[in-house]
Amino acid sequence: MFVIQEARWLAPAVRWLVLEAPRVATRHKPGHFVIVRVAEGGERIPLTIADSDAAAGTITLVVQAIGVSTQRLAAMEKGQAILDVAGPLGKPTEIERFGHVVLVGGGVGTAVIYPQAGALKAMGNKVSAVIGGRSQSYVIMEQELKAVCDAVYPCTDDGSHGYHGFVTGRLGELIGDASDPVNAVITAGPVPMMRAVAEVTRPKGIHTIASLNPIMVDGTGMCGGCRVMVGGKMMFACVDGPEFDAHQVNFAELADRLTAYRDYERNARERAQTNHECRLVEAEKVIRQEIPAT
Repeated sequence: MFVIQEARWLAPAVRWLVLEAPRVATRHKPGHFVIVRVAEGGERIPLTIADSDAAAGTITLVVQAIGVSTQRLAAMEKGQAILDVAGPLGKPTEIERFGHVVLVGGGVGTAVIYPQAGALKAMGNKVSAVIGGRSQSYVIMEQELKAVCDAVYPCTDDGSHGYHGFVTGRLGELIGDASDPVNAVITAGPVPMMRAVAEVTRPKGIHTIASLNPIMVDGTGMCGGCRVMVGGKMMFACVDGPEFDAHQVNFAELADRLTAYRDYERNARERAQTNHECRLVEAEKVIRQEIPAT
């Protein structure tokens, strides 16, 4: 069992969880993820490790409550325990001395770029972060990133905080600044956003890495749900990645595959609500912003 040491809301439907997982913490590198299972018979959930503390034996996970399993996980509190945490899994991030690296995070993808930012800075890079959300309440981990980055640029769709517009617009401005060339871009977030980031950097030939965490299902390569064409070759995000050359990823095919489980997830949510799972109902109210996230 893996005991929760800290649990708080970062944004509506986005939960910060710090777990006791000493073996994972000692081996964690940026880009790694874990598979968690809340209880016996539960779904396996792949989640990026947002942070770790080897001395304390803890890892940090950022969970977006969307489906039944993530709602159940997000509803857990300090002192409760998760049944299984397997990892670290996947290949770590390519950490090199690039020069000026821009990290682009959308929504919970910001949690993915956070450990990368610290590692890249320690390597001697200049590190900028462009992070986005629908409005200010959905922009997460801004202060944490400011502690390790040279510059952080928040973006909101409605203009309520920082740059008014998508992260790609602010990224384009940074790339267009000839006085401070961008040498590499790493992006994590919704697939449409990562696809758009790749198209912004492609004309300039800027080395761009996309973290394909959103497409993972069981995290072992056995289900085939995370298969993706990269440079014309079939790859599996969970075992061959999760990070790939964004200019080589077939995002069109990837976007189609993401719809495969929507009907199943909708049915699962309906069953859960019919069974009167009160904590799930409370979590869903947070998602719909019927009650404040605290």
